[in-house]
Amino acid sequence: MDSWLSLIPGPRPETRDVTPTVVTEVESEEWDGARQRLISKQWHRYAADISGPVYLRDPEIYEVAAAPTPWTEDDLAWALHVSRESTTKYDGRVFHLPVIIASQLSVEQLAPFEPVLRAVLADVSERWGMPTDIRRPLAARYGEVLARLGGGLPAHLLPERDGFGVTTRRRLGGLAADPAVIAALEFADTLAKPAPTKTWLRQAEQLVAASPAVPSAVTTVLATFTEEAGPLDDFHDQLLRGLVWMAAADPGDEATALIARVAQVAGEPYGRGAYARASRTAASAVEAVADRPGDAPAAALARLAVTCRSKPLRVRVRDALDRLGAARGWAPGEALELTVETHDIDRHGDAVEIVGDKAKALSRTGEAKTLVKALNKTLGLERARLEDLLAHDRTWKWETWVERYARHPITGTVARRLLWQVSADGREWTTGLPEAAGDEWRVGGAGGAGWVVRLWHPVLADAAEVAAWRDTITTAGIRQPFKQAFREVYRLTPAEEQTRAYSNRFAGHILRYRQANALMRVRNWSASYLGTWDGGYHSEAVRELAAGTWQASFRHEIAGEVEAPSYTVEHCSTDQVRFAVRAGRRWEPVPVTDVPARVLSEAMRDVDLFVGVTSIAADDTWADRGEHPFGMYWQTAGFGALTGSAEVRRDVLARLLPRLAIGSKCELTDRFLRVRGSRATYKIHLGSGNILMEPNDAYLCIVPAGRSARVSLPFDDDERLSLILSKAFLLAADEKITDATILRQLPRPA
Repeated sequence: MDSWLSLIPGPRPETRDVTPTVVTEVESEEWDGARQRLISKQWHRYAADISGPVYLRDPEIYEVAAAPTPWTEDDLAWALHVSRESTTKYDGRVFHLPVIIASQLSVEQLAPFEPVLRAVLADVSERWGMPTDIRRPLAARYGEVLARLGGGLPAHLLPERDGFGVTTRRRLGGLAADPAVIAALEFADTLAKPAPTKTWLRQAEQLVAASPAVPSAVTTVLATFTEEAGPLDDFHDQLLRGLVWMAAADPGDEATALIARVAQVAGEPYGRGAYARASRTAASAVEAVADRPGDAPAAALARLAVTCRSKPLRVRVRDALDRLGAARGWAPGEALELTVETHDIDRHGDAVEIVGDKAKALSRTGEAKTLVKALNKTLGLERARLEDLLAHDRTWKWETWVERYARHPITGTVARRLLWQVSADGREWTTGLPEAAGDEWRVGGAGGAGWVVRLWHPVLADAAEVAAWRDTITTAGIRQPFKQAFREVYRLTPAEEQTRAYSNRFAGHILRYRQANALMRVRNWSASYLGTWDGGYHSEAVRELAAGTWQASFRHEIAGEVEAPSYTVEHCSTDQVRFAVRAGRRWEPVPVTDVPARVLSEAMRDVDLFVGVTSIAADDTWADRGEHPFGMYWQTAGFGALTGSAEVRRDVLARLLPRLAIGSKCELTDRFLRVRGSRATYKIHLGSGNILMEPNDAYLCIVPAGRSARVSLPFDDDERLSLILSKAFLLAADEKITDATILRQLPRPA
C-alpha cells in the first residue's frame, strides 16, 4: 500500500547502505550480534531485490535473522522501507525481517510503528498471490506483535475486513481480552486439516477446560458465523474449523445442533456461486458431527446431501452418511428420510397450515412467521428428495412407507399427491394415489402388512397406462409437487445401442453458457467453468443418481469466439452423455445399454432441460442479430422436431385447451400450437416457443414481459409451457395488442 511510506516514523533512511558480502558457510554460533545484524540486513536487502549481485546460499539465514540481535527503531524503519520498495513481494520473504525486528523491540520502541504495522498486516492478509502457507503464519506474527501494543485479541484473529469479523468482535466484548480465550483462539487457528490429530484434540480439551470463558467464546463465534450471511474472509476459515472441534468437546445436544448449523451454513454457497462459503470449515463440521450420538447429526448431513453444490464437500457428506448409515444399519438414501424435521407441526396446527407445496401462517405472531419459513425450507428439501427417488429403484415395507411417507406431517403433504405402486409378491404391481381408509392407508385399494411399495415412474409403464393417469390427474385437478404423471420419458434408442459407450442424443446444440451452467447447478450437476485457461475449453457436468450409486456426465465445450477484454464465455456446444456405476470409492464406466431405465430417463431429462431452456433456439431476439455463425442452428432447432419435454407439453395442451376460453381458436399440429387471431394465424413452436405467421411463415418476435397466463397446470416446473400459453392468449386476442414493437410486425387489419 502507498500509505506505508507516510506511516513509517522518522526520516527516510538510505535503503542501500548495506555493504555487499557473500554469505559463507560460517557457523552461526561464531557470529556476534553485530555480525548477525549485518547478515540479516544483507539477506533482507537482496531478498527485496533479486537482481542484486549477492546470492545467499546459507539455508539457515532465516534462523540467523531470528536470533536475538541488538535491533533498533532505525533498523525497523529501514527494513520497512526496503519491504515497501520491493517489487518481489509474492513469496513473502520481504515481510519476514520487519516482524522479526518488531518482536524483539520493547513496547515503548514499537508504539510509533503501530499504524504502519497494521498497514503491513492488511497488505500481507490481502495478497492473494502469496501462498496461503506463507501468508497465514506471517499474518499471525504481525498480529502477535500488534497484540503487545493494544492488548486484547490479536489483529489476525477475526480480522475486521468483513461483517463477520466486525460482528463477532463486538459480540465477544470483554471475552476478547481474556488471556484464556485468546490462547484458545490462537490454538484453534493452528488446525490446517479438517480432522485434528489426537494430540491436537487433547490440547484443545485442556484449553476449553482452562476457563468457563472459553466455551462461551467458542459458542459465540460459531453462533455468529451461522447468523452472518455475508461473504467470508478466507482467514476465518481456519479459525472456524479449529473452533468446531473445540465445540465438539461438549457431548451435549446443544453442541451437536450448533456444529450441525455450522456444517449447513459453511456448506452453502454465497450468492449465486457454486462454491461453499467456508469449504474447510464445512468439511471439519461434517467430520465432527458424523460420529456424534442422536438424530441431529444425521439430519444435518441429510440436509447437506440435498442442498450442497460443492462436489468435494458432497463427496465428504456422502461418505459421512455412509459411515453413519452403516453403523445404524440403514439402506442407501435411508438417512435422508429418517431425519426429516416435523417442526412439531401437530402441536402448532393452530398457528400454521400447509396447503399444497407451501406453508402459511394462521396468526401474525413472530413465532408463526418463523415456523412458516422453516416449514417451507423443509418442504422444498422434501420435494427435491422425493423427485430424486424417481431415479432410484427402491422399495419400502408397507409399514415403513406408511410411517415415513403417507402419515408423515411434512413428507406426507408431498407424498400423498404422487402415484405409488404396491405389491404383495414383488412381481404384480397396483398403482394409485395414497388414500386414507379410516385408520388405514391404501394405494389403488390395495396394500397392507407384508406388502411392498415403490414410487411410480412412467418409464416403467406403457403408453395407455401413462395416458390414463394423466387423464385422472387432470380431471381431479391434482397439482403434483413435481412432474410425475406428465414426466418426460427417455428410453434407449437404436443409435445409443450402436454407440453403446455413450449417448449423442443431445449433442450439437448451442447453449447460452452462463444460463446453462447455472441451471446445471440448480439440478445438482457439478461442473468446472469454461474459460480460455489451459484445460478450460472443455468441461464435464456430473450428477450422482439413485442415492449415489450411479453417475451421469454431460460433456460440453466452448462454442464461438471468446473476445477480449472480458474473455467471458457466451456460448457452449453440447456433446456426449456417459454413465458410471460406483465401485467402492471409484466410478466404473458403464455402457449406456446397461444403465437402469429410471437412471437413464432421469439423466436424459435433465440434459433435455438444459437444452430446452438455455438453447439459443429459445431466444426470441436471436433473429435480430443478422448474419451470425449460429444462425442456421437457431433456425433448425427453433422450429425443428420436438424433444421429450416438448412432446409432454403437447400432451398437456391437448387436455387443457378444451377447457380454456381460447380453446376454439387453437389447434395442435405435430410441432406447433396454431392460434387463429383476427389479424393473422400464428404457429407457436412447442419446443422453443418461437412464433411463425401464416401463410409465409414470417417470424414474429415477442419478448416475454410481466406475468404468465394464469392457467391451472398439473405441475409447476415448466416455464416454457406457461410462456406458450401466455403467447397464445395474447395472439388469440391480437386486436387488443397495443405494444408498438409487436404491432409493427403484424399484418394490417383487413
